[in-house]
Amino acid sequence: MTRQGRGHKGAGRAARPERAPDPGATLLWGAHSVEAALTNPRRKCRRLFATEAGFARVAAAASQNGVRVERVGDDELTRRLTKDAVHQGLLLEAEALPRAGLDEVVLDAPAGQRLVVVLDQVTDPHNLGAILRSSAGFGALAVVVQERHSPPLGGTVAKTASGALDRVPVVEVVNIARTLEELKEAGFQTLGFDSEAAYEIAQCDLTGDTALVMGAEGDGLRRLVRENCDRLIRLPTAPRLPSLNVSNATAVALYEATRQRRVAR
Repeated sequence: MTRQGRGHKGAGRAARPERAPDPGATLLWGAHSVEAALTNPRRKCRRLFATEAGFARVAAAASQNGVRVERVGDDELTRRLTKDAVHQGLLLEAEALPRAGLDEVVLDAPAGQRLVVVLDQVTDPHNLGAILRSSAGFGALAVVVQERHSPPLGGTVAKTASGALDRVPVVEVVNIARTLEELKEAGFQTLGFDSEAAYEIAQCDLTGDTALVMGAEGDGLRRLVRENCDRLIRLPTAPRLPSLNVSNATAVALYEATRQRRVAR
């Protein structure tokens, strides 16, 4: 019997798991987030609860990881999660990702076209997940957050990120303003977003090492963070709606940075 077959008690019947998931574990659900976790060498996976259909989606990744699989019914997964959790027949019990350091992920990366997103107290897990997804799509090295004012890097972030949580490092720092100083010392330009800024994003050269600094939902950038930005910029939105949701604004900013870099090649 293979490791993947343990807990399977009949071709047509789903077995109840031997025990409930560890309350201290990180729970991830949904096909993209679970598959990304299973294929991430930095993520330690403990057990996978899966329906027959769900397991078929990640069978190769689960086999490669060697994770223990327990077959369950769809109702069992729904019971273990909130009603609005779209689990797609998959629930992974894993350990939290090891902490990513600013030096190893960003500062030690080859200089020239480094691109990072810095979030100043963005606390909504759906926004963080969406920002991670955009960061993966547009090639950002990392997303930098303040460790005491950001959402847990768990299932909601992972599901919204659609796999990007295990592909784009999240660097947790103590002080955002001090981190911006470090980035500038390493050659980054730090651009803070403000709907009332004098400069539009297209007026800035985003082809070099760049940190896009986004403010919290509603409150925007804090004073010390603003003061540590080289320049405040804005998106070219209509006057009747001068600001966007932070995740949407980040996606537009990342697109412009990518567009400029492709044109400059």
